[in-house]
Amino acid sequence: MQVIVNSAMTVDGKIATHQGDSAISSKDDLIRVHKLRDSVDGIIVGISTVLADNPRLTIRLGRKQPKEKHLTRIIIDSMGRIPLDSQILRTASKIKTIVAVTKLAHMNVRRKIKKTGAIVIVAGTNTVDLKRVLWTIQKMGIKKILVEGGGEINWSLFSLGIVNELIVTIAPKIVGGRQATTLVEGEGYSRVSQGLKLQLKKVRMQNSGELVLHYKL
Repeated sequence: MQVIVNSAMTVDGKIATHQGDSAISSKDDLIRVHKLRDSVDGIIVGISTVLADNPRLTIRLGRKQPKEKHLTRIIIDSMGRIPLDSQILRTASKIKTIVAVTKLAHMNVRRKIKKTGAIVIVAGTNTVDLKRVLWTIQKMGIKKILVEGGGEINWSLFSLGIVNELIVTIAPKIVGGRQATTLVEGEGYSRVSQGLKLQLKKVRMQNSGELVLHYKL
């Protein structure tokens, strides 16, 4: 399976402000992201992204065909907090949607999510076992995954060593904030020497002044 992490951040490394505003990308970059979505089988986000943005996670921009393309949506949601009236669950009967929860998610919660048409995967006891989730969806025929998560899910995937590619758009902005979300959060490594080493493969400047960096791991 190929796992690609894609994100947009400010020059000071923030992917969202301390109040959760993540509208960093320009229209040009959003078109790039939708074209990237068009090249994968599924998209992964964490529950925090769903709660903050209420996204559809479809492909609408940058396509020659007028209709939206639907790809499998995978939501990492330990407790099953995804709102039943979210855009994702409202369309789960038409667009393949998987919600990965833990054993902590109550049976009634799982049942309600399933009633929307979504598939519920129970993986892990306290935190979602991402390796198990990826193994399960690979069995479903999903070979190429795009991750558009926050700092915590990015850390989880990087620390497991299962990310193949990182694409980062750097916007010419600075927002600051001690509580603002950075590209990778989590526990982190105690020494710089332990950090993951990346290979820069491509750099592109967009008309908006944004830099798009492509790294291989």
